Amino acid sequence: MTDVAERFAPGALVAVLTPLPVERAYDYRTGPDMALAPGDFVEVEVGPNVVIGVVWGKGAGDADAAKLKTVLRRLDLPPATAALRAFLSRAADYTLTPLGGMLRLATRAPDLGRPPRPRVVYRPGAPAARETSARKRVLAALAETGGAMSAAELSAFAGVSAGVVKGMAALGALVAEERSGGRPFAPLDPAVAPAALSEDQEAAAARLRAAVAARTFSAILLRGVTGSGKTEVYLEAISECLKQGRQALILLPEIALTAAFIDRVERRFGARPAEWHSGIAGAERRRVWVGVATGAARLVVGARSALFLPFADPGLIVVDEEHDGSYKQEDGALYNARDMAVLRASLEGAAIVLASATPSLETWANAEAGKYARVELSERFGVAELPEVRLLDIREEGPPAGRWIAPALARAAKARIDAGEQVLFFLNRRGYAPLTVCRACGHFFECRDCDARMVEHRFRKRLVCHQCGRTEPIPTACPACGREDRLAATGPGVERLAEEAEQIFPDSRIAILSSDIAAGAIKEEIARIAAGGADLIIGTQIVAKGHNFPLLTLVGVIDADLGLQGGDLRAAERTFQLVRQVAGRAGRAERPGVALVQTAAPDHAVMRALVSGDAEAFLNELAAERRRAGAPPYGRMAGVILSGRNEAQVWATAEALARADEPLRAAGAELFGPAPAPIARIRGKARVRLLVKVAKGAPLQAALRRWRAAVKTPSAVRVAIDIDPQSFL
Repeated sequence: MTDVAERFAPGALVAVLTPLPVERAYDYRTGPDMALAPGDFVEVEVGPNVVIGVVWGKGAGDADAAKLKTVLRRLDLPPATAALRAFLSRAADYTLTPLGGMLRLATRAPDLGRPPRPRVVYRPGAPAARETSARKRVLAALAETGGAMSAAELSAFAGVSAGVVKGMAALGALVAEERSGGRPFAPLDPAVAPAALSEDQEAAAARLRAAVAARTFSAILLRGVTGSGKTEVYLEAISECLKQGRQALILLPEIALTAAFIDRVERRFGARPAEWHSGIAGAERRRVWVGVATGAARLVVGARSALFLPFADPGLIVVDEEHDGSYKQEDGALYNARDMAVLRASLEGAAIVLASATPSLETWANAEAGKYARVELSERFGVAELPEVRLLDIREEGPPAGRWIAPALARAAKARIDAGEQVLFFLNRRGYAPLTVCRACGHFFECRDCDARMVEHRFRKRLVCHQCGRTEPIPTACPACGREDRLAATGPGVERLAEEAEQIFPDSRIAILSSDIAAGAIKEEIARIAAGGADLIIGTQIVAKGHNFPLLTLVGVIDADLGLQGGDLRAAERTFQLVRQVAGRAGRAERPGVALVQTAAPDHAVMRALVSGDAEAFLNELAAERRRAGAPPYGRMAGVILSGRNEAQVWATAEALARADEPLRAAGAELFGPAPAPIARIRGKARVRLLVKVAKGAPLQAALRRWRAAVKTPSAVRVAIDIDPQSFL
């Protein structure tokens, strides 16, 4: 999609969109000696502030000419492409997000309006009188990269201390230079280390390469059992994209996966791709943003926000683990990065690969309907076989009171550990216990700001609210009755499970993996476990995502029924996906794997599907239920959450909206509620929920806009509309 050759002469009216919560672009006048075009980045005044903006097109001319402000300057940045602007407009329309809010997602890099600061780099100087091994590594690093590097880059690349670099500079063995511009992006070479693919993988890779080479939009579901080598297959598609001279984007669901994945990509292409996620420092964010806009950054690996980067010519988007709920943005602009990725690929003329062992029902239904192509990997790579899944009915042989590991699971785990193999216990609860209660008076600890219980984290000696993050020390006495030594932890978390495991397996090395661990530490811990540094791993859902532990042969799912509670529309689908992904960690090398699933509902459809391994039958059954209910993906929904500190005012606004439902009824929609949200208070704000349901194909967004405009909302009440909600909390 290209811009019409349109230029705005000095003094012309232009519409400038700013990254503020505004619905449209506003008129400005171009300055003297200033020629602008659609997509140009500029600086303009908004009230007393100077902000960046994008020239969105010709000015509307509906503002008072005497009050028009002048564009201050054009920024030396590549223009926002027509495809990017169309994507932001379509995404704003679909999600009911102010257009300026969408632009903010595309400009989240610091100092875009300023030139990059000069950087000090080092190049080889005179030969040193004495060459140590560390100095040789520094010179080898410079020779390998073919360019000058900063002290920090040299230290990291050569594996030496900063003192070695400074010492070489003092001796003249390195010469310091000041250079303008950011660090260049190392070239990626598709021919560096292509994988040896199986016949099944090669057939799949050929289809993906052909889709990329076609240089037109196509959507492909890449479905493969855990361990089938989906990553190697889509890396071949990226190789084709690089050969075509276009850019590629890989979206990952978890920031914790990024470091290990980056290493894998570097081995394949001989250089590190660009990274984009919340852990990237400000200067690096600016470098990547500019590199993507200029086309210098050819491959980006990132979290969902990377979708909004200003790609110059994207040819391929990969959404890895496309079923993962982390792709749904639940704060601010409410969007599903998986769905928005399909939209962006369609506007860019790019291919998109949606990869998963357990695809979402939405993606599966689109493949069934022929909207997406379907590529299958039905076997594990090499000699590895899929694990056998068995159910442990805890109604018949459950753990003793106050314990969580069933005797049969304990016996199986001991046998595997004694054989030198690894065991994984999975429990999707962080911390030590979900509830702390006083046995004397019945008091239990709740967050002061949320309608949520405080979770005990014994290792940190804190009570933590998992809704707002509030923490407080674990008390020694009950604050209600004052009794000491009467506080009891109720229910299990991974820390408590580890404590129980230490008693059952006193001689075993136990490791805990959960999102409470810092991202850098998780990388090191995963590498240690993969090298055989632990006998028993206890983890939350982070262990389900892409890790390969060659010695792991037994997975024990402690509370498989946990995700089925609460009546969530997607409860069965999510439980199946999560447990199957976790089970797939077992037996990924030569040793066969087994997954033992503790459940009190062995006859549930999810449990039957896990044992049979027939995902297709399960998805067909799930699809039939959703069709009958008119639920997504065979119907549409919008969740509406009202929140504010004045509970009466929030309820009054919700009831006013319920009474003004005529625009919704005119579109054939049903309105349910208002009702208290399942979590009725977060961060001190009361929360009330409504739900809109309508047939597929109905003009939902237009009806929601008319309905929302019919009721004046107090400024102290926030109304958030979530199109296609993933969570109903």
